Amino acid sequence: MSDAEVKKPAARGGRNLELPEHLKAYKGVWVFIEHDRGAVHPVSWELLGEGRKLADTLGVSLSGVIMGGPDEPLERYAKEAYTFGAENCYIVRDPVLQGYRNEPFTKGMTDLVNKYQPEIVLLGATTMGRDLAGSVATTLATGLTADCTELRIDPATRALAATRPTFGGSLLCTIMTLAYRPQMATVRPRVMQMPDADPARSGSIVEDTLGMIETDIVTKLLDFIADENSNKVNLAYADIIVSGGKGLKTPDNFKLIWDLAKVLGAEVGATRPVVQSGWVDAERQVGQTGKTVRPKLYIAAGISGAIQHRVGMEGADVIVAINTDANAPIFDFAHHGIVGNAMQVLPVLTDTFREHIALRSRKAA
Repeated sequence: MSDAEVKKPAARGGRNLELPEHLKAYKGVWVFIEHDRGAVHPVSWELLGEGRKLADTLGVSLSGVIMGGPDEPLERYAKEAYTFGAENCYIVRDPVLQGYRNEPFTKGMTDLVNKYQPEIVLLGATTMGRDLAGSVATTLATGLTADCTELRIDPATRALAATRPTFGGSLLCTIMTLAYRPQMATVRPRVMQMPDADPARSGSIVEDTLGMIETDIVTKLLDFIADENSNKVNLAYADIIVSGGKGLKTPDNFKLIWDLAKVLGAEVGATRPVVQSGWVDAERQVGQTGKTVRPKLYIAAGISGAIQHRVGMEGADVIVAINTDANAPIFDFAHHGIVGNAMQVLPVLTDTFREHIALRSRKAA
């Protein structure tokens, strides 16, 4: 048989893994800039920092997408986006975009993608971002990888390689959308590091229209009612977090976590089993199915360090682990480890920190 007669094997399952010619024109990295009540969600800036790395690797531009109502300061958001690495911002302003609703935002995003053809679109895995990303990906008939913990460019294919935990957080898998564009991914707040802002950066604005009227939209925004608990727990952006796991044995022992957190002015975190047992509210869960955190100090007591929890806190500047098992996985990535009974160690730490803080206060006075 001649070389010309040798056929390449078909893709597994009969799927085409080659990018069609008409999709090769798609270039650039986009980040959806999420804003609400006059403020941009910090995850948008975190994604611009990560998008900047992807765009530099590909040698393409980085752009922000900003949609909103007539009275919202979208240009101000664009100027702030430039400081975090964006070179361009697409702005769509329309009365039906005042306040988030899925239908107009989906049309706005899909129209922009079809017109300007980016190869990568990133959104925050927030309530808004998850809702929008799923409908946009479905409308565009492209792939979407949710809750990613790492984004990089595959050197062989120049495709986005998006890594996320799977099987309840027990494994990490890397997903690539090879035959469709754009490639889409969502990333939870605090998974990526906040980039440094450079006020000297500037960029351009492309304004576009929506062409949608209120009667075209099924849902109506009647009112905004703030969550009375929304500001009580700010786990994702806390500087110090003290977390406890089922190694603390009982809810009464978990109070030792609260005691130490109070002395340090810290937030309280917990593992999934602790939340499932009802010891603390779900908003305090750290891990793949909870919050991702990046504090300056993370104290983990009675936590084994399973991957489901690890992916939610391994970005902390300093991790201190307390566990009776010297072979616990958490000691593999903790910066400081204490092999001991957390019920004995925590009270000692609490008293020591209390005395140290009091001493510093007296010296300062």
